[in-house]
Amino acid sequence: MAGSQWELPPELCCRPMAFVALTGLDVVYNAVHRAIWDAFCANRRADRVPISFKVLPGDHEYPKCRTKRTSYEWYIPKGILKTGWMNKHLNLVPALVVLFYELDWDDPQWKEKQSECATKVEIVRTSLQGRNTKVAVVLIQKKTPLPPGEDLVASERAQALCHACDLSGKSLFVLPHTDHLVGYIIRLENAFYEHAQTYYYTEIRRVKSHKEFLNKTTHQLLFVRHQFKIAFFSELKQDTQNALKYYRTAYSLVHELRSHETNMLEIKTMAGFINYKICRLCFQHNTPLDAIAQFRKHIDLCKKKIGSAELAFEHSAWMSKQFQSFGELFDEAIKLGLTAIQTQNPGFYYQQAACYSQDRKQLAQQLCQVSNDHIAYQTHYPSPDPLDTQSAGLDFYGQRPWRQGQQSIDPPDAEKEKTGILALQIKERDVPHSELIIALLSNAVAQFKKYKCPRMKSHLMVQMGEEYYHAKDYTKALKLLDYVMCDYRTERWWGLLTAILTTALRCAYLMASIKDYVIYCMELLGRASTLKEEQKSRIERNLIKVLTNEVPDAEPECDPSSVTAARSLWNDRMALAGSNELTIEVQDYIPFIQCKAKFQSPSFHVDQPVQLQVFLRADCPHPVSFSKLAVSLSNQEYNQWCVAEWSGQEAMSLLPGKTTCYNFSFVAKTEDVGKKIEMTGIEVMLGGDSGRCVFVSWRGAGGDAASAHEALQASRCSRRWGRNIEARQELDWDSLTMQHSTMIISRVPKISVQLSHQPPALTNEMYCIKLTVQSQEEAMAKDVKLTAGLKPGQDANLGQTTHVTLDGSKFCDDSAPSLLPDVPLGELKPGEKLEKCVFVKCVSTGPRVFLFHVAYGIDTTVEGRQIMCKCHKDETVTIETLVPFEVSVKFVSTKFEPLDRVSVDIPFLLMTDIVSSSPWPLLLTSSSLQLLTVTSNTPQLQSQLQEVVLQTGECASECFCLRCPPQTSINNTVATGQYLISWRRNSSSPDSPLIQTIVSLPHVVLEMVPLYIHADLPSFGRVRESLPVRYHIENRTALVQEVEMAVEPSDAFMFSGLKQPQGRQLDDASIAAA
Repeated sequence: MAGSQWELPPELCCRPMAFVALTGLDVVYNAVHRAIWDAFCANRRADRVPISFKVLPGDHEYPKCRTKRTSYEWYIPKGILKTGWMNKHLNLVPALVVLFYELDWDDPQWKEKQSECATKVEIVRTSLQGRNTKVAVVLIQKKTPLPPGEDLVASERAQALCHACDLSGKSLFVLPHTDHLVGYIIRLENAFYEHAQTYYYTEIRRVKSHKEFLNKTTHQLLFVRHQFKIAFFSELKQDTQNALKYYRTAYSLVHELRSHETNMLEIKTMAGFINYKICRLCFQHNTPLDAIAQFRKHIDLCKKKIGSAELAFEHSAWMSKQFQSFGELFDEAIKLGLTAIQTQNPGFYYQQAACYSQDRKQLAQQLCQVSNDHIAYQTHYPSPDPLDTQSAGLDFYGQRPWRQGQQSIDPPDAEKEKTGILALQIKERDVPHSELIIALLSNAVAQFKKYKCPRMKSHLMVQMGEEYYHAKDYTKALKLLDYVMCDYRTERWWGLLTAILTTALRCAYLMASIKDYVIYCMELLGRASTLKEEQKSRIERNLIKVLTNEVPDAEPECDPSSVTAARSLWNDRMALAGSNELTIEVQDYIPFIQCKAKFQSPSFHVDQPVQLQVFLRADCPHPVSFSKLAVSLSNQEYNQWCVAEWSGQEAMSLLPGKTTCYNFSFVAKTEDVGKKIEMTGIEVMLGGDSGRCVFVSWRGAGGDAASAHEALQASRCSRRWGRNIEARQELDWDSLTMQHSTMIISRVPKISVQLSHQPPALTNEMYCIKLTVQSQEEAMAKDVKLTAGLKPGQDANLGQTTHVTLDGSKFCDDSAPSLLPDVPLGELKPGEKLEKCVFVKCVSTGPRVFLFHVAYGIDTTVEGRQIMCKCHKDETVTIETLVPFEVSVKFVSTKFEPLDRVSVDIPFLLMTDIVSSSPWPLLLTSSSLQLLTVTSNTPQLQSQLQEVVLQTGECASECFCLRCPPQTSINNTVATGQYLISWRRNSSSPDSPLIQTIVSLPHVVLEMVPLYIHADLPSFGRVRESLPVRYHIENRTALVQEVEMAVEPSDAFMFSGLKQPQGRQLDDASIAAA
């Protein structure tokens, strides 16, 4: 039987929809009919009723209806379900036949057309003889009909047409061909759907009516058949809940059938069909757990029903198809919105389907191979063909072609049974088992990838690779296996990796892929391989043969026919010229040669030779020789110093398990100072010029896929066992660390740089830092340069408030830089000393870091090579900047009373206090006032602080008498001016520039006084002698003022003169009273 028998029939897998046949439509030549047909079938949305439409000719022959059975008394069923039954009700027997006829109510030939329409209806009824199919008529009209009851002619003619065609009023429809055609079509569909529902309801009742005639002794098959039919009709009726109920009943009944070897296949087939329907409906009802429970029950009931032992592969094929179908249903439900999880997803079902396909393949190899005892008999396919049927198909699902309709326990013809089984076995040989398995595994891998199950994905990819190997598609096998091996190397599954590598090595041999063959040989010889020593020895011999340009021996367990073809390919490869060099990057593998390299120091001075070491170790059973070792560096000019070559018999040999060290050194160039030199690769050449050269290459400083974990383990052991490792005589490979880069740093300077200064610095002063440089070199230091100033990388505001100069004789302005670069200092002889003063002006307070960088060049010799070394010495110093003194200013009256307002043209005093906050003595050389709105009340202002020295915390004060002139405009507040102080450190030289500090005087509030009174008093008086007192009263306004004065008596004085004088005072005039 053909392998396609396990595919589920399409009529089982599709969604059952009511079948409605449309007749009377010429969709090819009639544009109106074509538009009607397109409206029915084109772009159907999900919200339209589920109907399957088909256009058929009016005289179409429908399947004949068999004579209805009146009794089942002597009837013995030949099978459960006929193969054509589902298709018949889906596509051949309509629930409704609709006749389309062009006829308007006012057609002038109404009688003739009515008669013609009735004739066509009769033809349809005749072709449906014996069926319960409904018939309806649709009149295609050009005009839009009037509302019901308004067109009396239409009502009369409609009744007449229904009578002529023997139709009920509900079976006659009108379809106006207007702009709203689709809307009318949808209304028609809904009416058709109701008719179809009625038809299927009638069919269900008809099938149910047979139950009373059946008995459970001889009609067991019919119970299953009828329940399946009722369920299927319910699906067509879109009653899925009842459909599910009847399918469940049918499933229970099918397992109650008496099963034996001859009907086992039919029972399993029908059980599979019904299970598919149940699971599909459960997913459709959004009850996935019910679907999973039903499927598990189905598998538990059927997995032991193997049937004929000679056809056991059929059972595995059937089981595989069950899991595959359920996986597809599960996947389809997920696409429609169902949520799956890691532990329950379609991948598990595809995987199980693949497992049963693998079982099928193994059973087929056991049962379908040519037997030595029956070679002549089994080689040829039986004739006549026992699988051939007269009707080109089976009558019932799941039956054997050579005994259709037989329900007896024993086969009726043993010889036919034997030839039938033989035919099935021979056909099974031609089934592409590997293709089936790979397709299922591929589906499972996609699902596990989707649900993030990496280990399951890798496991199945290995199986896919092995199937490709069995299918002799070695390229795809290698691609898959190579992809998976990365994961197993990372997770250190050495046993699994070895098994995969063994399969990959066979593929590489059978393909004659030299590079792949060498890679897998190298890895199978390495420390990750779990092969035995004799197997490794055989692989090493084969590798040596490839290196000497010989054909390697075949790998064990390879197909003999494939080995012959592979030898031919290998001979062709060996004969090719120009392909004798191979480069293999082994960083991502675990080869049989391990490599580690390191620079002996993380950094080297430019006047020291750079030294590096390369450690090699072989893990193969026998010594391995190589002829070249090369280290590649980031600066390729150094590569020439890191190559070791041996020729002929001098080739170096690595002993198994022994570590060998190779040393290289070179002199760095002065241009590389400050740069990093990295190892970019290490290369070992196996083989020689006479054979094939294989360059084994490591990236960086060596190491492979397993090195990182081994180094971690070694570090843990070293911490655990302490110093015991140091006591070992031999190099411990695991404790070797890799150092893939080193930094070239400048030569150690042999000069001393000293800084002397007197911190802290004071704001705005020229702060002196004395730099002393002394050479301790043995040769002359050339091109000595100084970079001095604010160290880069600090707050940007500091750069704007810090100024550096070398000239201390004058005060530097804001244009001076914060850093002086490359100031030439000349040359320094051995032992010579050089001094330089740097002056810094800090405008703001706070700490600052200053850098003093002295650079020079000197000639030196490294390993016989004369080089010019650039050296430099850096010194940094942090200097705090402070305010030198605090200045306070206040206004007081001539009686030293505080003033909050100043009267115009009345003298007042300005008091200044200077308090030193400097830790060093300050010399105040002078002070001055710059007045704006006020003037001095004394002829000449002189500083009272000339050459005054202030110690820390001391205070210097000054007093100035000022007056606001009367011409001053009266505002709320006015500026008074500035206070200027010239100063320097007392310890600085007399030639050093003076610092001038400017203090802005506070604003004052002015007020106008209308009368100004002052008294002339003698400096002293005598008892009992007269004391003349004169009061001056001045009118400061522009108006004449009435003045009245009174002198208050005092017990200490006697008064003479007027005590209450009165008078008038003119504007801007004064009065004197005594």
